[in-house]
Amino acid sequence: MAKSIMIQGTMSNAGKSVITGGLLRVLKQDGLRVCPFKSQNMALNSYITRDGLEMGRAQVMQAEAAGVEPDVLMNPILLKPTNDTGSQVIVNGEVAGVMSAAEYFRRKTDYIPAIMEAYEQLSRQYDVIVIEGAGSPAEINLKKHDIVNMGLAKMTDAPVLLAGDIDRGGVFAQIVGTIMLLEEEERRRVKGTIINKFRGDKGILKPGLDMLEERIHIPVCGVIPYFHLDIDDEDSLSERFDRRNESAMIDIAVIRFPRISNFTDFAPLECREEIGVRYVSNAGEFGDPDVVILPGTKSTVEDLKWMRQNGLEAKVIRHASKQKLVFGICGGYQMMGESIEDPYGIESTKTASVRGMGLLPIRTVFEPEKRRTRVRVRFEHVSGMLKTLSGCESEGYEIHMGHTVYQRPDRKLLAVCNEADEKKSADGTWDGNVYGCYIHGIFDGGEIVAGLVKAVLASKGMEVSDIRVMDRRQYKEEQYDRLADIIRENMDMKRIYEIIEKGNA
Repeated sequence: MAKSIMIQGTMSNAGKSVITGGLLRVLKQDGLRVCPFKSQNMALNSYITRDGLEMGRAQVMQAEAAGVEPDVLMNPILLKPTNDTGSQVIVNGEVAGVMSAAEYFRRKTDYIPAIMEAYEQLSRQYDVIVIEGAGSPAEINLKKHDIVNMGLAKMTDAPVLLAGDIDRGGVFAQIVGTIMLLEEEERRRVKGTIINKFRGDKGILKPGLDMLEERIHIPVCGVIPYFHLDIDDEDSLSERFDRRNESAMIDIAVIRFPRISNFTDFAPLECREEIGVRYVSNAGEFGDPDVVILPGTKSTVEDLKWMRQNGLEAKVIRHASKQKLVFGICGGYQMMGESIEDPYGIESTKTASVRGMGLLPIRTVFEPEKRRTRVRVRFEHVSGMLKTLSGCESEGYEIHMGHTVYQRPDRKLLAVCNEADEKKSADGTWDGNVYGCYIHGIFDGGEIVAGLVKAVLASKGMEVSDIRVMDRRQYKEEQYDRLADIIRENMDMKRIYEIIEKGNA
């Protein structure tokens, strides 16, 4: 059976996901068979595994860092918020229903058998499991029947490292306060602390570290500097949205829906030096971009209404009328059609038909069954600005609840092959310089991004020679190796290995 170690945090966004990924990479490099585990994840950024099941994207990143295929066992419960008080509950990759926060809180202990079965299956396959907590173990209103922090640590008998975020200030109070609010048995599980996101001279920090250890009698296992790496992570959401690249040759505006999902679709664009990606929330921020992208969303109709009310819909339509590039993915693609129909009340309490943006010759009908599948795709012979992408290939996945009817079946954008059964179909459409499809990960293909760069630069009358094709997988491997270097240099790995070996003794 596998040994374990758990990374908990003093708060959300303390860096648990990335620390977990970095530690997994170090252990993998040292020859161990390792995998991540998070019993319950709340995120709109999900992923479809090769067997068609849905899991949180953070655990996918961690699996990649560990060098293993993402498996829904690594994230048995995924909560996808549908509004401020409720979520779609996904258990073992399948939708179990939509529940209010109060209902889920009452029922969450029902999922303990599924959590422990998933963990035990992984434990038989790997040497070490690195577990990630959620939020903070000191959220005393949520401690009853906890299944994701100290409650999970107890169920798996895992030793704990507690991480605090010094960049937001008050890290010593964060850590001391968290330890004080734990029960005695829980405090004994904390074998070390981590100071994360530190900027400056560590020598100046030493007196504080000494005092911290004196107060809580728990060693500091590392001080990790603030760093910038291109790592897919739910906690990086706010930083990604605030990022700017003013000097880039191509300006891409991604509409930042209130319920934006799968924002990692745009990571391959963000890492290109020719491209500046910015996230736009209102008409005043729109500007005059070269490309507009409508991303996925957990609530297509409500986010379409939001665009309609704040003036962004008019901006996008005007942008398209100038023969400039617009691309929609999943929910964003559905919005761009002529109508969205909801006969089963999937997104609303009553059946409704909503007018779309009228940019593409399609109409979408919501259906109760969610489509979840991994696919291989190839661009068909298309016209408009992206005609140079004809024949380019990529991999991706579908995750949506709508069926789209094509008014112009002769304008299919992609040839699609389902990886599970090799069944072939078509997806997406185009009209002029407006394109849309259901495929998440469409920009992961290096040739597709290079072709996009070339096409947009050519439309601006700029030099288009020598456009580099980036190997996305190799690039991500380099990022994980750099992350491992940071962990090795700034954490006491000898002590970490001792904690793993001794467990909760």
